[in-house]
Amino acid sequence: MHELGIVFSIINSVENVAKENNVKHVDVVELEIGEVSTIVNSYLEDCWKWAVNRTEILKDCELKIDVIKAINICEDCGEKYSAMSYGRTCPKCLSPHTHITVSYTHLTLPTILR
Repeated sequence: MHELGIVFSIINSVENVAKENNVKHVDVVELEIGEVSTIVNSYLEDCWKWAVNRTEILKDCELKIDVIKAINICEDCGEKYSAMSYGRTCPKCLSPHTHITVSYTHLTLPTILR
């Protein structure tokens, strides 16, 4: 379960930003997680609930997760489509020459609210 390591990394980043900005407590952290990022959201949420209550700045901090849909692009016809629905085969022209949009395969930390 790599989600615990991810949570520790997020907490460390948020604590550093909070300290640099003289923030005493953070109420909400929002994450954007790509649909094909290999992160299991329910595991991440469970780890978050356990870990944040061990820090003063993040005690009882809410975690909001926005799932970013994975979009494939067909190199032959230019069609954009759901990677989770159709996989690697373009539903318009049936070409296997497709690739996933890179920005949908990771996690970003866009918002920290106090």
